[in-house]
Amino acid sequence: MDPELLNSNENLPVSEADAGLPTEGKGDLPKTEAEWKGVLTPEQFHVLREKGTERPFGKAYEEFKHQGEGEYVCAACGNELFKSDAKFDSGCGWPSFYQALDPSKVTEHEDTTYGMRRVEVTCARCGSHLGHIFPDGYGTPTGMRYCINAVSIEYIPQD
Repeated sequence: MDPELLNSNENLPVSEADAGLPTEGKGDLPKTEAEWKGVLTPEQFHVLREKGTERPFGKAYEEFKHQGEGEYVCAACGNELFKSDAKFDSGCGWPSFYQALDPSKVTEHEDTTYGMRRVEVTCARCGSHLGHIFPDGYGTPTGMRYCINAVSIEYIPQD
């Protein structure tokens, strides 16, 4: 990951298209947006497929805070994304992790929407939007914070 990308807001293009980036990640699952609408809740569809952001401190986040040992998978395709031992309380109102289960499970993209320069995180399998990565790690082992929408992940308890 380019530290300069994470820390700079200068000379930004105004859109992903202006930056020469794809405007939509599809991953390797050949679902149409209509098919996604049929399997996701309206809020999940907005976040995962339309790159939306849920409100902070919502019901899904409150449930996340109380979940024990286990894994978090993509709510769209079931791809294993994070382990519970990498989650921490950042106080921001969205689930926070300091690392992905495996770097190959997520894909990072430059995101220049809203006049900011950030790094978007998507599911490597289906291309769904998960959240963003920030270099403000709260003293975590990696120094990174994966700020993830709670509705974009599902909890699988450890057996």
